[in-house]
Amino acid sequence: MGWTCHLDQADLQEYVEKVLGTGYVVAEVTRMHGGAQKVVYKIHCDNGFVCVLYVWDLTMNYFQEEIANEHDVHERPFGAHSFEMNNRWLREHGILTPALYDLHVHTKQSRYPFDYALVEYIEGQKAEAYVQHPDQRVQDEVLERLGDMIAGMHAHQRQIYGKSDPSEGRRQEPCHLMQLDNAKEQLSYVVLHHAAIRDHHDRLIAILNELESRIDSRKRYGYIHGELGPDHVLVTERFEPYLIDIEGAQFFDTEHEHTFLELRFGESYRYFRPTGLDPNRMLFYRLHHYISLTSGGLKLLHRGFPDPVFARSLSDYHARNTLRFIEEWR
Repeated sequence: MGWTCHLDQADLQEYVEKVLGTGYVVAEVTRMHGGAQKVVYKIHCDNGFVCVLYVWDLTMNYFQEEIANEHDVHERPFGAHSFEMNNRWLREHGILTPALYDLHVHTKQSRYPFDYALVEYIEGQKAEAYVQHPDQRVQDEVLERLGDMIAGMHAHQRQIYGKSDPSEGRRQEPCHLMQLDNAKEQLSYVVLHHAAIRDHHDRLIAILNELESRIDSRKRYGYIHGELGPDHVLVTERFEPYLIDIEGAQFFDTEHEHTFLELRFGESYRYFRPTGLDPNRMLFYRLHHYISLTSGGLKLLHRGFPDPVFARSLSDYHARNTLRFIEEWR
């Protein structure tokens, strides 16, 4: 069987020994599903220890075009720097996420043109397995714990939005205006490939603008994951939820997170429903997610994502949501 890893065998062994010690000999490396923005490998050592290798290889990122065109590097949800910063913040604030053992940032002198890291391996299942768990008590235990974790994370607030490190720069405009621009940009891609939505382009722009006009100013932002679906939560056998894929975490409107939770958890969103959410922001972010996820699914489909059935179903489902939103809008 051929070697399947971004690092060659000798380099990976040298890296593991440097980080963990000479007693750790790599016995097997298998590629795991790492999503659309990084590559993930599971590393088995011959002493029984297991860890994970994250690789941020822009050439294998399905959204590399968008990243390359991003003018403000501080807003990028991609890459090792964002992972390290968010990993540190979450763990310092008692929010479970796999430990970072070591981060290697590439330089001009590096052998490999990408960043990579050794990360704790969490034995468990994704929260998807518990959303429809046959034992109601188990479902309640897991999702109530996750709900408490999310509430605790969102309760950390500050007066400016953006990355957890204030030195990463700040924007002066309200954060929802960024998402307004993003919704319009994603819509411009969708209309190239979806006739029904193309026919409603002007109507959608008008609705987005009207929804935005209803949003009042705000000076308090909660810390959010940014893309918190059941596939971004690992649950141990002790029912402990761990957040993964944390590169996009930041201080932001918590309504952005809650509308995403609604979409991804369905009926199980009842475990996460807080009080005090702004209904105008909820409406705005709902439509934003519909358009963005329609576009995201199409881009994955067009760019060779290994699961085209998923990509197509993602874009089709949220295209229907978008059109339904138009029909119900008054």
